Amino acid sequence: MATLDHLVLATHDLAQGATWVEYHLGVPLSHGGAHATMGTHNRLLRLGPSLYLELIAIDPHAPAPERPRWFALDTASMQARIAERPRLVHWVASCTDIAVESAACPEPLGEITQMRRGNFEWLITVPADGHLPGDGLLPTLIEWRAPRHPAASLPDAGCALLKLEGFHPDPLPIRATLASLGLDRVIAIYPGTDIELLAYLETPLGLRELD
Repeated sequence: MATLDHLVLATHDLAQGATWVEYHLGVPLSHGGAHATMGTHNRLLRLGPSLYLELIAIDPHAPAPERPRWFALDTASMQARIAERPRLVHWVASCTDIAVESAACPEPLGEITQMRRGNFEWLITVPADGHLPGDGLLPTLIEWRAPRHPAASLPDAGCALLKLEGFHPDPLPIRATLASLGLDRVIAIYPGTDIELLAYLETPLGLRELD
């Protein structure tokens, strides 16, 4: 059974994005690291014992990867979307057997790719062209190959996820795919004119929204 693992907040510039997030949420972000395979780097915020927020950007100092980066970061539309401030673009679900979960999903979530950052190793689904499954409303699947979840190593900044919801002009196929993964209670999907992902967080500053 898959469970919510982390939220993906994309930004054009990691340092500038971190400044915005820290001001908006009232807490510092922890240093993450670099993903050599994808040419990206990140910072992290604990939201629970096995849940975190990932702020991610293209690493300008890293060689360009031989494949499209994940989370649609290479696309002009995504870069325009995150030009002014970070945006909540996606979410990731953890599972114990990614091959089984991925094969059982009626909507292709991507190729299973092996990744490593520091002491952490994992398998993750990444579409070959880097697009976001379900326009960001369907999850990427991840299977951690580390003894501890990354969130367990992060300081508790007093933040927690209260609710995750999405909007889509055709929500029924999204809901059906989530149900097949056992994730229909993780995120509420509503009809909407535009495609949108929203997270409501409890923070030291009170309730804060990320979109």
